Amino acid sequence: MEILNNIVSTINGVVWGPYMLALLLGTGIFLTLGLNVMPIRKIPTGFRLLWGGRRSDRSDAGELSPFNALMTSLSATVGTGNIAGVATAVVLGGPGALFWMWITALVGMATKYSEAVLAVKYREVDEEGNHSGGPMYYIRNGLGEKWTWLAGAFAFFGAFAAFGIGNTVQSNSVADGLNSAFGIPNWISGLVLFVLVGAVVLGGVKRVGEVAGKLVPLMGIGYFLCGLVVLFVNAAEIPAAFALIVDSAFNGHAATGGFAGAAMVAAIRFGVARGVFSNEAGLGSAAIAHAHAKTKDPVKQGMVAMLGTFIDTIIVCTVTGLAIVSTGVWQTGVKGAPLTAAAFEASLPGVGEYMVAISLAIFAFTTILGWSVYGERCVEFLFGKGAIKPFRFVWVLVVPVGTVVGLDFVWLLADTFNALMALPNLIALLLLSPVVFKLTREYFNKKENNDSAANEA
Repeated sequence: MEILNNIVSTINGVVWGPYMLALLLGTGIFLTLGLNVMPIRKIPTGFRLLWGGRRSDRSDAGELSPFNALMTSLSATVGTGNIAGVATAVVLGGPGALFWMWITALVGMATKYSEAVLAVKYREVDEEGNHSGGPMYYIRNGLGEKWTWLAGAFAFFGAFAAFGIGNTVQSNSVADGLNSAFGIPNWISGLVLFVLVGAVVLGGVKRVGEVAGKLVPLMGIGYFLCGLVVLFVNAAEIPAAFALIVDSAFNGHAATGGFAGAAMVAAIRFGVARGVFSNEAGLGSAAIAHAHAKTKDPVKQGMVAMLGTFIDTIIVCTVTGLAIVSTGVWQTGVKGAPLTAAAFEASLPGVGEYMVAISLAIFAFTTILGWSVYGERCVEFLFGKGAIKPFRFVWVLVVPVGTVVGLDFVWLLADTFNALMALPNLIALLLLSPVVFKLTREYFNKKENNDSAANEA
């Protein structure tokens, strides 16, 4: 087992090394420039489309409203990365890591936009009228049959990553958090999760979308408001925290207190890596959910999809990061989710720790739901529709396992498969970027012509 662990650790160091981070960031920059910075310029338009997408046209093809498609995507994206991931980035890369998380998110919006555009453009419809899409489909249908091996590689790595990052690791986070804060035995958390996840996942993608559409906004707004209270309590420290974040991003940070110190390279490395872990821009996973959207227009859904990265990192992760830096707990030597809990507890004694524990539990629960859709579509691509129901049952059965076993190796393996998922997707995004640029150009040209005609009339 030790040999296997060393082998996987070596592979992980390569696939999450500087070349992968450069590819992720480089692809985002390339797409951002190719789209004339449209994703950043059209953030308000995206929010208008999101609000209007709560109700979809019955004539539109798809299983989920545009709003619920984004909520399903966010259910998988807003998770432990927003609480533990941000804390880890600050501990390993210093406060400056938060700055590079922001940069990763801003260019990642173009990546997420492109993924959704291609997912809707190249999605397939089965004999029952249900839609399937995502990187494996836009690789095969967009690049041609000769690229099917690359599509299969994405689906294979995605299926394995789902059971790790999207299932057992999340249920373990729920159990540990509730046990630490409330003393609830892990096996009880596992049993409750087993029932709740089963009630949702066995109902298929529509039920996942319905639950996500209600739970994700509630949990996101709740955590955001709690974070704002923490920032309000430490309002006097916020300007200094911003200054420290920017300075540390370019100059690194010397060892202070329990903080070991970090160079600028570390700030970039861990900021980019944890940013991608949190918002998943470049992994291709969110495209699977957006392929189910009830829409005729890939560009419109793309503008809704890109908000996932903005909401996840620019809003939610920023609240966590500022709470950690402004309270000064990042210098204590505490790591992971307990560091975020310490920041909230320092500002809200007696309740802060419980707020983080409850938020972590809900975030992880919804991540299990969202990733069930991703894993299901990967398995369907590899083995056909007959594999869907067995997959759902196995998915539900595996959930309680994660609450009672050690998962260091599972986390390492799943993190490695996450990077291996990203490779086929990034290759496809670069090769299919002319399609994204063309569809975007045609959409906005048509919109401008329609607006001009309306003004003349």
